[in-house]
Amino acid sequence: MNFDDFVKLDTTPLFKSHTGSAKVCHLLWGDGVKFDGPAGSGTRRPVKARGGRKGFVSKAALGGESLLELYFIDVGQGDGVLIKTPAFRHVLIDGGFPRSMQDTGKNAADFVDWKFVKDYGKQTIDLDMMLASHNDADHYGGLSDLLDVAQQDELDATGVSIEAFCHAGFSWWKGSSGRTLGSSSTVGDEKFWTQLLGDRAHAQAVTGSGAGPKLHGMWRDFIERVVGAKTKSGQPTSIRRISHVDEHLPGFESNSDGEPAIRVLGPVEFDVNGKSALRRFSGGDSQNTNGLSLLLRVDFGQARVLLTGDLNKRSQRALLEDYTGERVEFLCDVAKACHHGSEDISYRFLQAMRPGATIISSGDNEGHDHPRPSIISASATTGFLELDDDDDDLLTPLVYSTELARSIDLGFPKRFEERDPSGAVIDTVSGAALERSTLEITKAKRDKVRLGSAMVVGGLIYGLVNVRTDGEKILCATLNEKKSTWQIKSFNSRF
Repeated sequence: MNFDDFVKLDTTPLFKSHTGSAKVCHLLWGDGVKFDGPAGSGTRRPVKARGGRKGFVSKAALGGESLLELYFIDVGQGDGVLIKTPAFRHVLIDGGFPRSMQDTGKNAADFVDWKFVKDYGKQTIDLDMMLASHNDADHYGGLSDLLDVAQQDELDATGVSIEAFCHAGFSWWKGSSGRTLGSSSTVGDEKFWTQLLGDRAHAQAVTGSGAGPKLHGMWRDFIERVVGAKTKSGQPTSIRRISHVDEHLPGFESNSDGEPAIRVLGPVEFDVNGKSALRRFSGGDSQNTNGLSLLLRVDFGQARVLLTGDLNKRSQRALLEDYTGERVEFLCDVAKACHHGSEDISYRFLQAMRPGATIISSGDNEGHDHPRPSIISASATTGFLELDDDDDDLLTPLVYSTELARSIDLGFPKRFEERDPSGAVIDTVSGAALERSTLEITKAKRDKVRLGSAMVVGGLIYGLVNVRTDGEKILCATLNEKKSTWQIKSFNSRF
C-alpha cells in the first residue's frame, strides 16, 4: 500500500498548519501517512492521512509500523468486521442487513468503500477474503450489497474484486412450500444436517436454472452474486465451505511470516454415512442458523482475537463438549460478543473465552433490545481482570458496544429552502411560517410533527470500534464525537 510512514504513538494530532494548535483530526497508532511535500526543518511535516485529509504531523510521532487492524463496523442490526493485516491483506466478515433494510441506509459496504477509496486512495475495493459467518440477512446483506452491480452508484469505488469466499455451508433451500434448511439424518440420539452448500461448482448448480436442489430467496441472490464475483486478475472468485477440519482459513495458515494466522474452530463437522454433516440443534430454525456460525480465531504474535458470529447457548454447550480437554482454544484477548449481546448465551462459554476486551455489535432495533444488561454484566465478570499496580486503575476487562458508541448531532430547523434542478432557491419558509408548517414522517411513533419544533439529525457519529495490535500491545479506540478525539484503552496480550 502506498504509505510513506506510520504513526507510532497511541494518538497524535493532524494539525492544520506547520505551527499553531488548530487541528484537522487526530490520528491513531498504526495510521498510514503519505508525505505531501518536503520534510523541512521544522518539527512537523506535511502529510495526507485518514481519508486523504491534508495537514501537518509531528515528526516525532512517525516511525511506526503497519499493524494488524480489526474494524468492528457499526452496521445497525447485524455484524460487520474488516481485518487489515500488516501486509495490507483484507478480510471482510459479514456486512449487516442490506441497505434497503437499514434505518441509516448504510452498512459495512459503505465503510469498506471509504477505507479503500478515501483512506488508501485506490479506485477499486480489493478483498483477499470475504466470509459469511452464517445465512442470516443481518450478516450477509451488506456483503450482497457490495457485490451488487446495480448498486455500484452507491460506492465511490469503480469496482470490487474478491480473491476467495468462504462460508459455513448451512443454507436456505427451496422447499415445496417455501424455504427450508435442507435434509438431515439421525445417528443414534443425535441429528445432523447433511444438505450443505459446497464449492464453486456446487454454488453455480444450486443458483442456476438446471435440475436439482436450489437455494432460496435472498440467500440465493447473494450466493449468485458471489458466483459472479471476480478476482483482481479477472478470474472467477473461488468458493469454499470451511469447518473445524480445515484448521485454518485458506491462505492464513502461518503466524511466523509477519502475518496473522486465522484458525477455524467451528462449525464442528461430522461424517454421516460418508457425507459431511453439521450438528442439528433443537429449538427451531434460528437456533440452527445462529448456532452453526463460523467460529474464527485470529492469532498474531502473542495476541488472540475470537470472532463468534451468532453462536447461542445450545451451540456453545456443544462446542465446550466437542473441545473437551482443548477449551484453551477459546481463550482470547479480544472477543466479538456472540449474537449482538443476546441473553441466549452460555456463561461457561464466556468463562472459557475470558477476553480482555469484548466488542458487542448491536443495533437500534427495539424488537431485539440488544445488548441485554445481564450479558454486559456477564462479559465483564468473565473477562480477564488486570489492574494497573501503580495507579490502581482497571486495565481489563473492557466491554464495548457499537450502538452505545454511536451518537447523533441534533438541532432545530431554522429555514426551509426549495430549489429548482439548477440549485436556485425558488421558495423559502422561515419564522412564523416554519412554526405553522407540519412534517409527515414514517418509521416513528408520531406520523406528523410541527416543522419548527422538530429536531433534525445534523450528523451521525458511527459507533466503529478500532482494535489494533503489533502482536504484543492491544489498543482499542472509539471516537469521542464532542472533542473529535479518540477514547483509547490499551493492554498487553497474554498468549
